[in-house]
Amino acid sequence: MDVQSPVQELSIMRLSEVTAVCGKSRAAIYKAIRKGEFPKQVKLSARTSGWIRCEIEAWLRARMAAR
Repeated sequence: MDVQSPVQELSIMRLSEVTAVCGKSRAAIYKAIRKGEFPKQVKLSARTSGWIRCEIEAWLRARMAAR
């Protein structure tokens, strides 16, 4: 198991990185958020959002464990 520093755990992923990592489109991500099936984004500024890296990684691990 990887041990991550607190800075790595709290790092922010932008939408382009999230789509690349999880394989979902932008529309599919936002639909899954509305359904409660994907981690919610964090508002960084009026026009900027991001996702907490460890939450996306946990979502991916859960998908892999469910197969």
